[in-house]
Amino acid sequence: MLSSLWRYRHFVASAIRAELKGRFARSRLGALWYILNPLAQAAIYALVLAEVMGARMPRMAGVAAYPIYLMSGMAAWGLFSEILSRCMTVFIEYSGTLKKISFPRLCLPLIVWGGALVNHAMLLLAIFVVFMFYGYYPSVTWFVLPIGIVIISMLAFGIGVLLGILNVFSRDVSQAIGVVLQLWFWVTPIVYSYEAVPPRIRWLIDLNPMAPLARIYQDALLFHRWPDFQLLAYPALIGIGMFGLSFVIFRRASSELVDAL
Repeated sequence: MLSSLWRYRHFVASAIRAELKGRFARSRLGALWYILNPLAQAAIYALVLAEVMGARMPRMAGVAAYPIYLMSGMAAWGLFSEILSRCMTVFIEYSGTLKKISFPRLCLPLIVWGGALVNHAMLLLAIFVVFMFYGYYPSVTWFVLPIGIVIISMLAFGIGVLLGILNVFSRDVSQAIGVVLQLWFWVTPIVYSYEAVPPRIRWLIDLNPMAPLARIYQDALLFHRWPDFQLLAYPALIGIGMFGLSFVIFRRASSELVDAL
């Protein structure tokens, strides 16, 4: 399976470029929408929570601390949710192509993965500009972000491919996961800090593999500190496990995908 993916690497690369171009055909702003949408969402949260409700970061006096904390966490969540959501529906979206052209079916989630990484890179670039406008300049801790990107990508890819296979056989999966992702977002310390969570329910946050992954971004971008690498062992193991399991399940189910579509 891996060797066939390598042989089709040029097909995957060209498909990523075609998808990025085709998604914003006839759009004047084009790929800027990838940046404007999440930034606008973060700005709305910051306006409502920070300005209206008076939310502030503990032990930080700067008015820009909370918006930066919020944008950092939402950047991590945006990468996770985009890869997972697109992988879950990619086989249905490309059902016509699967029936007409012979190629490794696992190329489709890889195309989604590659496109999401390009979008994420552009978003991070825009966020860095916004941060410098607030007076938060780059530091060496920003170089830890690729570790978070890799773990988040593996976790989202593994879960997304497994759900994508199930979604082919039952469309209820995508409907249910939409609700689950909303709950998952609010169980992840993005719009609030971990310290603000009551001690009696912190175990729920501790079970969430996205909590330490979002914290990588927040620690690196806002606090300019290195993450606790011991805390990353838990999401890393889950990500590797889901990534490997997705290959095993996909290999067994791939022969039935086209018939189910």
